[in-house]
Amino acid sequence: MTRSSPAPQPAGPRPAQHARGSASEVFRAFLKLGLTSFGGPIAHLGYFREELVLRRKWLDEAAYADLVALCQFLPGPASSQVGFALGLRRAGPLGALAAWTAFTLPSALLLVAFALGAPLFSGPLGQGLVAGLKLVAVAIVAHAVLGMARALCPDRERATLALAAAALVLLVGGPMAQVGAIALAALIGLILKLPGASPAPGHPQAALSRAPVSRRIGFACLALFVLLLVGLPLAQHLAPSQALAVVDAFYRAGALVFGGGHVVLPLLEAEVVRGGWVSAESFLAGYGAAQAVPGPLFTFAAYLGTVIALPPNGIAGAGLALVAVFLPGLLLLVGVLPFWEAFRARTGARAAMAGANAAVVGILGAALYDPVFTSAVTTPAQFTLALACFVLLTAWKAPPFVAVLVAGLGGMAIAAA
Repeated sequence: MTRSSPAPQPAGPRPAQHARGSASEVFRAFLKLGLTSFGGPIAHLGYFREELVLRRKWLDEAAYADLVALCQFLPGPASSQVGFALGLRRAGPLGALAAWTAFTLPSALLLVAFALGAPLFSGPLGQGLVAGLKLVAVAIVAHAVLGMARALCPDRERATLALAAAALVLLVGGPMAQVGAIALAALIGLILKLPGASPAPGHPQAALSRAPVSRRIGFACLALFVLLLVGLPLAQHLAPSQALAVVDAFYRAGALVFGGGHVVLPLLEAEVVRGGWVSAESFLAGYGAAQAVPGPLFTFAAYLGTVIALPPNGIAGAGLALVAVFLPGLLLLVGVLPFWEAFRARTGARAAMAGANAAVVGILGAALYDPVFTSAVTTPAQFTLALACFVLLTAWKAPPFVAVLVAGLGGMAIAAA
């Protein structure tokens, strides 16, 4: 998929030929994120920004916001898609696989362990720990919103677009409001000819902004996405099997989700609970455990695959369900990336993306309020702990895992009191 070249031309139409990192480097970075990224997809984007944009400087704010905007448009788990794309850009296909594996595996293993009978979070202290982990998400998202607003909303036009996007998402609600806010802001950015925040062609970030994916591979991934979406239910009808039914159910759920991990829950409930594979009690217990582990909420599929009543279940069921629920979103991402990069290279596109990036800031700000703040902060003590974590991140420049540790211990202390 990649080839060596003595003098790559960053301004040319072909993708960059040299990866700027190794798969092992990507794996280590995302394993750290997979072990510490609590709080859901919006919080994950904050962790990614802190670790990969600010600390490791794999790409700049504008390229990162462009990628977040793209993944907001696509169905699937946005944070996992962003991580997959970052690994792809950093170290090619092996980097993409390393990023997805390292970010997904910790929470998947924890949920499989819970499904096999290990009650990870029980009793008052366990509930306090979960509450503390929700509070650190408040601080992480607030820190991300603040930093991205400074970089991507430097003038009154873009600040107003961010405000309008937040208002639309909060007042209208639903995943389509997010897509509509980004599309509308992009159109306004194009009309106003907002200054695009794109690195110059010779800048090292410009090479990082290109994915090592050809258009041929992009077309192939899009074709495979459609083939599986249509072909799996047809194959299940012609040659019924439980394994095929599991893959079909979880693939379809992953392909139809807009708006983040929580939206997949009703789709999965319709497949596994109403289908008689998993009891409602087991489903809700697994959902509760999914809130207590780091990483993407889509790893809830690993829990469900483990507890499905009919084989393949257990470890085999977990693996099938996990791959099936993530696969459609990743296929779509790889399929769209080559065309996305050509699109954002145009002057008009950069103006549109400046507006879209401002909308992303507004959407993150809306998510900071609902569901992050409203679901986590219910008492003055919890607000104080969330504020302390925010100060740790902003004033003391503490790494996110320190804030996670403080929030977890603080949550248990509040519960004990």
